[in-house]
Amino acid sequence: MPVSPAAVLFDMDGTLVDTERLWLQAAAELAAELGHTLTGQDLPDVLGRAIDHTAAHLHRVTRAHLTADDLAARLEDAFRGKVAAGAVPRPGALELLAELHAAAVPTALVSASPRLVVDLVLGGIGDRWFTVTLAAEDTEHTKPDPAPYLAAAQRLGLDPAACVAIEDSPAGVASAHAAGCQVLAVPSSVPIVAAERITLLDSLERADLAVLSTLSAAMMPTA
Repeated sequence: MPVSPAAVLFDMDGTLVDTERLWLQAAAELAAELGHTLTGQDLPDVLGRAIDHTAAHLHRVTRAHLTADDLAARLEDAFRGKVAAGAVPRPGALELLAELHAAAVPTALVSASPRLVVDLVLGGIGDRWFTVTLAAEDTEHTKPDPAPYLAAAQRLGLDPAACVAIEDSPAGVASAHAAGCQVLAVPSSVPIVAAERITLLDSLERADLAVLSTLSAAMMPTA
């Protein structure tokens, strides 16, 4: 029987909870106020990105009179309000967390959202599921930089290569992959291409400990 992964590292927005949609709404509404309609060309600077990055992008493409910091504050307030009004768990997310908890597999929440938003979500789904949680403020660089996943593995005292990361966005997948994790990608808004150490599923409802253990086993050196 395959050995369980040393830990499972979860993205939050769009992976565990349906907040990617809320984030897109917040960004699209602010962009519209500034006279810009979000298109597919904007998505690489919006999906899976930290608020400061998206704010800087909107400032650049709209040439807004507001500063990038002002736009970031507006985005954070709007996003936080939408999350507080109701962040719904993605199908299969709570069931997978419960299975890992029952099997005593360590978990980490690795988010590019600010701590205020992370804590709002944890207040809804429960923080008992996670051994450690990281928000945007917890590392100098955030996704797609590998720093968040490297920090999560370090806090758990583990080699990232022994961990499975679960992500939904290209930026998040790039972060976890660059950190050395085995990645399970469950795309939410834009396609993700399967590659070495990147496995695709269409829903977390199809993910369980057996699937994650198979991925983990693929990273183990052969004799």
